[in-house]
Amino acid sequence: MESFDLIKFIKNFADQFDDTDAAEIKEDTNFKELDEWSSLIVLSIIALVKTQYGKTISGKEIRSCETVKDLFNLIESK
Repeated sequence: MESFDLIKFIKNFADQFDDTDAAEIKEDTNFKELDEWSSLIVLSIIALVKTQYGKTISGKEIRSCETVKDLFNLIESK
């Protein structure tokens, strides 16, 4: 399992998007406003968190977050 670090998390998060430039995704990015954001991305984020960090989050928890940093904080608190 990876250590939990914001920079690495942002990179892993950005890797879930095919058509979005990773440079667009920063800690204060409101990820739900990204054109490519979809339920499929939500599922890939849930899988990423489970496999990379050994933690479980729900779609509802993801929806409660606004920014990438909010999501990071949610996962870190688990």
